[in-house]
Amino acid sequence: MGAGCAANARDLGKLDRWARESSPVHALDPRAKLLAVLAFALAVVSLDKYALGEQLPFFAFPIFLWARSGVPAGLVAKRVLAVAPFAAMVGLFNPLFDTATLLTVGGVAISGGWISFVSILLRGLLTISALVLLVATTDIPKLSMAAERLGVPRIFVAQMQGLYRYLFLLADEAGRIYLAFRLRSPNAKPPSWRVYAAILGQLLLRSLERAGRVHQAMLLRGFNGEMRSVAKLEFDKRDWRFLILWLCAIAALRFLHPAPWIGDVLLKALS
Repeated sequence: MGAGCAANARDLGKLDRWARESSPVHALDPRAKLLAVLAFALAVVSLDKYALGEQLPFFAFPIFLWARSGVPAGLVAKRVLAVAPFAAMVGLFNPLFDTATLLTVGGVAISGGWISFVSILLRGLLTISALVLLVATTDIPKLSMAAERLGVPRIFVAQMQGLYRYLFLLADEAGRIYLAFRLRSPNAKPPSWRVYAAILGQLLLRSLERAGRVHQAMLLRGFNGEMRSVAKLEFDKRDWRFLILWLCAIAALRFLHPAPWIGDVLLKALS
């Protein structure tokens, strides 16, 4: 558990460091990126549950963000795959309940449940990859400021910033507790559920104590519920161009369904 928390904290730290790099995507206004990602996610999740082919062209958006940002593909893939099991759990029982045959490939009947299950996985990959690339190209203070400028209540913005920063402390604390356990029992077997429960209880107590100290320190420094930042947001022509072009592209992919047309063009080109 502790080793896993430390590894996750390192990955979050890598994303946080990449958010301070420089690239055409990093230079975009956070509001433009946030609106584009939200529109992308809404378009993807609103597709029909059997729409597999229609989802494939949507990969153009995360591929564009990745190609123009320089974020390592391995880092993005690792974060996406870490969340993929949760997407799989959402549609885990679809093949059991939706047994009607919708497709036959090579004499093998494929039910609607399997198609909808794969569709859920694709939606998860699309939305999670876009969100990971958003975080990897926009640091949290700027992203929080963009959310507040777009109308998100200030209390939610403050909670988001505090939660993100505290995740690093929480993972570090869990790593220290686990390391202390291993040092005291170097030859012990992997911890049992009872030991994990004790570790979690100790982690909770330490977290509550540290949270109280952090809150008192923030109050002494004049914290009044607003997360202040020296960063400034400027929406220029480049940001408008990015936002308008991608909003139009996402709307076209969602409502014009170009996948069959693209397939026909590719088949003609290959034939």
